[in-house]
Amino acid sequence: MGCVIHWNGYLCRPKPKKGMTKAELVSIIAKRTGVERQVVLTTVEAFMEEVKVSLEKGEDVHLRGFGSFVVKHRAQKTGRILARNTTIIIPAHDVPAFKPADTFVDKVKNRPRGGQQ
Repeated sequence: MGCVIHWNGYLCRPKPKKGMTKAELVSIIAKRTGVERQVVLTTVEAFMEEVKVSLEKGEDVHLRGFGSFVVKHRAQKTGRILARNTTIIIPAHDVPAFKPADTFVDKVKNRPRGGQQ
């Protein structure tokens, strides 16, 4: 837990969890499969590029047992700039999203708690 001095005493918050980087993922896959690290890196980057290209075209990417990369549409809405006290219109736009498969969700729900991952 990270604690800082606050005006009314100590303020303690849990440290944010560190996520896995692309380099760490490539290293793990290379060790597990016995394939050269550079080949795994090229494969992972090609996968990510193909997902981006498919989503740019408006096509979803479905990976059975893992999940789907999809494009979600956000409708036009109004927002506010509080500093100027003005209203603005946020135009409709599309955003990429990931929807995990049910089996993936179940594994994450049932994972052990505590210091284990």
